[in-house]
Amino acid sequence: MEKSVKKIQMVDLQTQYAKISGEIDEAISSVIRSAAFINGPEVKAFQAELEQYLGVKHVIPCANGTDALQIAMMALGLKPGDEVITANFTYVATAEVIALLGLTPVLVDVHPKTFDIDLAAIEKAITPRTKAIVPVHLFGQCADMEMIMALAAKHKLYVIEDTAQALGSDYIFSDGKTQKAGTIGTVGCTSFFPSKNLGCYGDGGALYTNDDELAKKIRMMANHGQRVQYVHDSIGVNSRLDSIQAAILRVKLKRLDHYAAARQKAAAWYDKALGNQTAISVPARTTNSTHVFHQYTLLLHGIDRAKLREFLSAKGIPAMIYYPLPLHLQKAYLDARYKPGDFPVTEKLCASVLSLPIHTEMDEETLAYISDSVLEFLKA
Repeated sequence: MEKSVKKIQMVDLQTQYAKISGEIDEAISSVIRSAAFINGPEVKAFQAELEQYLGVKHVIPCANGTDALQIAMMALGLKPGDEVITANFTYVATAEVIALLGLTPVLVDVHPKTFDIDLAAIEKAITPRTKAIVPVHLFGQCADMEMIMALAAKHKLYVIEDTAQALGSDYIFSDGKTQKAGTIGTVGCTSFFPSKNLGCYGDGGALYTNDDELAKKIRMMANHGQRVQYVHDSIGVNSRLDSIQAAILRVKLKRLDHYAAARQKAAAWYDKALGNQTAISVPARTTNSTHVFHQYTLLLHGIDRAKLREFLSAKGIPAMIYYPLPLHLQKAYLDARYKPGDFPVTEKLCASVLSLPIHTEMDEETLAYISDSVLEFLKA
């Protein structure tokens, strides 16, 4: 089967925009007409609407997801030398802010099927210097938050949820109760980078919490450390979501669940087409989280990944590697505590995962073409 329609993309933001362009254009124009570019009504309205969607008391918008993580750690009063546990198999930003603040990043391995942070590894890594855990809800489904929260309570630790890839997913507790990703820990952090499931047309991010006092600190930290203009109670940063991005996000937030359903439908197609192959594993689902499929990531078994990627590329199909090098082997994060082989699951995943295109605008013809192409390679 040959693909004759438009170019396949990992994320098709152009087609997504075309369907909502009238609302988006009016939202942007409205902000420009108002000239309320910073902390305008659109930011306050988006904040309130996201609070309602998440079922959380406080949403504090900021400039990007990396800032969100940094502001969270600053607001929690973490000090140089404090240890913060996070997953090795993740984007660098998670560890970057820990190191930037002079904290000590403590890397742990992940679950071999779900790719989320491994609970046993967390417990083993806790020391008297540990102050926080940063679980990353990788690729669109939640880490085991119920168990992580129990472990954090036992050791009196903060939990900072990195939910940049899982906004909109639901965590399901053992008693059947559900909560949105990012609203369970001490504080949740997210990114509105354009390719995210809820993405703006530039940079953006947010923090969320149910703790009133922490929310006050976060707002202060994100605004130069000031509660009252020109009165600075602490050292802070300048991190704001601008009004144009907030207006765009308001339009897209109304469609977030619809967008998640579209990604889930595409994932189900891939599952059916590729799920019975011994040479690849389709994404595993946990029983305690819904999956919003920020990525659809295959685990390859004995396949030359470079050749598969080259084969797909020749057919006009992009495929991405998230992430090709573990954090402990990155030049910036080399540490005498860690050596090659210390994180067998992470190192295996970095060498054998491959993500296929998945987004809100995928049609069955495209999904069939991609799936058939993967199968063609496997049969060769």
